[in-house]
Amino acid sequence: MSRHVAIVTDSTAYLPRAAIERHRITAVPLTVVLGDQALEEGTEISARSLAQALQKRRSVTTSRPGPATFAETYRKVAATGASGIVSLHLSSEFSGTYDAAVQAAKEAPVPVRVVDTGMVAMALGFCALAAAETAEAGGDADDAVAAAEKRAAGTSAYFYVDTLDYLRRGGRIGAAQALLGSALAVKPLLQLADGRIELLEKVRTASKAIARLEEIAAERAGEGQVDIAVHHLAAAERAEALAQRLRERVTGLNELHVSEVGAVIGAHTGPGLLGVVVSPR
Repeated sequence: MSRHVAIVTDSTAYLPRAAIERHRITAVPLTVVLGDQALEEGTEISARSLAQALQKRRSVTTSRPGPATFAETYRKVAATGASGIVSLHLSSEFSGTYDAAVQAAKEAPVPVRVVDTGMVAMALGFCALAAAETAEAGGDADDAVAAAEKRAAGTSAYFYVDTLDYLRRGGRIGAAQALLGSALAVKPLLQLADGRIELLEKVRTASKAIARLEEIAAERAGEGQVDIAVHHLAAAERAEALAQRLRERVTGLNELHVSEVGAVIGAHTGPGLLGVVVSPR
């Protein structure tokens, strides 16, 4: 078995399956609790089922993986010959996933570096890819962590939601909480800032909000080499149309991923989500 630095992340990275397999990244699933059923994200509940449940106003909550789950993951990864593990996770402002990983790392059979990226969705995914590419090039755990942190520092995430109601229910709005009274009457654009969701702008209509989302993403991309991800929940046509416009506008575009978010993020944003992650190389 070859000695290598292995990369672990969680299911909210929403990495393409091909990328996970190519870079041998392990994604630990979070759990969605739908009524009285606890279902693993990515394998036991689909985004479509989640959207339908939300539209019917069924009870939907989310849960982190426990330390035991991470401990088992680290043991399995170590058994493949890994000399060390870099474990990269969604913002601790959203979930206790990072804390669970830290607990498990103390008992792991090989050294584990656990990183709170402050990111989520492909903003986290791009960090994991940067770490994996660095490890594959011969970098050690410190190098992989540095690559992930550098990628996180330069990455921006913006998104449009049809309503702030789902974020309000889940307590995930952060600084935007005080603006709910007025923001619920318009179409909000939000951003990921310091690991939290914050209100960026309020726009009067959905079409204007999506046009503004495109403008912000294009401006943030600039002219340098950049990777972009377009996420959605139950809004595939909107996502594809936005992705195509960004392909035409962003001159330094390297990779562009279009994907539906999983149930964990979808539970807090609701159907109609449209998001853009801009990650300079």
